[in-house]
Amino acid sequence: MWAAPARTPRRAKGDRAIEMCGKLVPIGRTPNKKGNRMPHPLHELSDFDTPSITNVVATYPASPLCLGLYNPWTENWYTDQSIRCMYPELGRMAGYAVTCVYGLPDPNFSRLSFMDVIDALDASPKPTILVLQQKFPPEIAGKVGLAGGNMVSAMKAIGCVGLISNGPSRDLDEIRPMRFQYMLSGVTAGHGAMAVQAVNVPVSVAGMDVAPGEIIHMDENGAVKFPADKLEAVVRNARELQKEEAARMSALQQATSAAEIRAIFGGHSYVAREPRE
Repeated sequence: MWAAPARTPRRAKGDRAIEMCGKLVPIGRTPNKKGNRMPHPLHELSDFDTPSITNVVATYPASPLCLGLYNPWTENWYTDQSIRCMYPELGRMAGYAVTCVYGLPDPNFSRLSFMDVIDALDASPKPTILVLQQKFPPEIAGKVGLAGGNMVSAMKAIGCVGLISNGPSRDLDEIRPMRFQYMLSGVTAGHGAMAVQAVNVPVSVAGMDVAPGEIIHMDENGAVKFPADKLEAVVRNARELQKEEAARMSALQQATSAAEIRAIFGGHSYVAREPRE
């Protein structure tokens, strides 16, 4: 499949901005009441890897820095090992979830198309991440090279930075220079007829249940989701955790005995708790 060469985004002089839909949009900055630029919490998520985000979202519910948004084992809030990051060199990405479901064409339902997905991406706050649930019969599910150069070019043009799907896609070589992230079960070269079955509905992809509008954070470790209204709290706690873990790891790397390591880990889950009287 042919796609036009990716154009290097035009950036505003002296500011962090990227060209979207022909306009320069500031990235990571938002004006305060005085018109000064301040860090935007969504952009600040790029300061942290995905495991660090999971740590403050739900991984350690006993920690004062963990928001405890989900029961870490019973709820589906991060991805499993059935999908992988195709371009780990792109680093960390975050965005607002837009969702859709694809499957085989249904003669009784043909109201939706890829253009409805584009409309949903366009209407969402930016940047976006498309979470695409594939519902194909098991005998062909591993051979559906669903997204490719044309679809990704259209999605990227309206502020989408990545795609997460429980199935494969294709055109890795065309998409690589676009700096658009793929998180997929794998790759395959072709596909047959397929159709959009739903747009902006709750979906389940690789062990993660996602609703439209939730925040997605992803990197080579996988992806995690959380409610958009918790964004500032996640960033704040991740910042504190980052400082705490940096100090702990520095101390561990200088330790010279098991006793020192035990002392550094005191009160942490790595150390067995003292039995109660």
